[in-house]
Amino acid sequence: MTTVDSASAGVTGINAERVPDWLERNIAGVRGPFSFELIAGGRSNMTFGVTDAAGRRLVLRRPPMSHVLASAHDMGREHRIISALQDTPVPVPETLGYCEDESVNERPFYVMDFVDGLILRSKDDTAARFDEAGRRGIGENLVDVLAAIHDVDVDAVGLGTLARKEGYITRQLKRWNGQFQQSQEQEREAGGGVYRPMPLVSEAHALLSSRVPEQHGAAIVHGDYRLDNTILGADGHVKAVLDWELCTLGDPLADVGTLLMYWAQGTSSAEPVTAMPGFPTRDELAARYAAASGRDVSQIGFYLAFAYWKLACIMEGVYVRYATHAMGGGAEEAEPLGARVQESAKQAMGFRES
Repeated sequence: MTTVDSASAGVTGINAERVPDWLERNIAGVRGPFSFELIAGGRSNMTFGVTDAAGRRLVLRRPPMSHVLASAHDMGREHRIISALQDTPVPVPETLGYCEDESVNERPFYVMDFVDGLILRSKDDTAARFDEAGRRGIGENLVDVLAAIHDVDVDAVGLGTLARKEGYITRQLKRWNGQFQQSQEQEREAGGGVYRPMPLVSEAHALLSSRVPEQHGAAIVHGDYRLDNTILGADGHVKAVLDWELCTLGDPLADVGTLLMYWAQGTSSAEPVTAMPGFPTRDELAARYAAASGRDVSQIGFYLAFAYWKLACIMEGVYVRYATHAMGGGAEEAEPLGARVQESAKQAMGFRES
């Protein structure tokens, strides 16, 4: 029987007996014993680094341990999307295998190749490697890759039936409001002080629902496109786009709104990585996207507000998973996550004044 190394025997989220056997049977060229480590940075689907006996590195993705919302953690869907993009200009990891047999690891999972590169989450990550010109190039290439995603012919790559193409924002408002309400219900059922009413999220939902703009065509929508969901090469260009769990078809400007929401500027008090000198401003990113895609971005304020509201709904789900220990520990992280829900809803409500 294939085994894991001793340090990996107790890794939460990996069946130490069945997963190694599945890897050897289904992934060409790998052999045990295997080591597994939970990769930091994810608060939704669980991402594990896998190393085989010869030092080959893979990545395994699976849903959270419990409190999985319907359709929110579909491994088969994520695997299908990344596989369909293999031969397009969109940089993605190579997919290697998908397991839908829940007897192997309690939930479906898929395996992809490990892409070596940089994931920029802190100022130190960037400052050590790129000058101001390099940082500007990172921002510009990030936008160019987003335009390439939106330029993919979904029917040609087999994704034309992934979802409905029209009415994207209306569908998303309904979906994420439902997820938010379900998360709130889970909190009420959990008891123990987990539940906190969040009326501002519902107010933002009503505001956005009353101002939905006409859709700007139909394209692949990544759903969570931001700098730290990509792997960069030494030249600052994107080597792989990660975390496709929210991907669907619809209005491409929703991705632009998401990118801008996460893109802090130089006046940000938090001073995250994109606030460093050299990185383009939000306005410059939007202008580059307009030039690269040919799309009108004059209503980008709505999409930015929508991104903040969706983040509030997502973070509510993450909050309840941490507060109820569903992410393998870390309940002490629940309180700041809950505060972020409220702050994101406030940012969404700012659209009322625009």
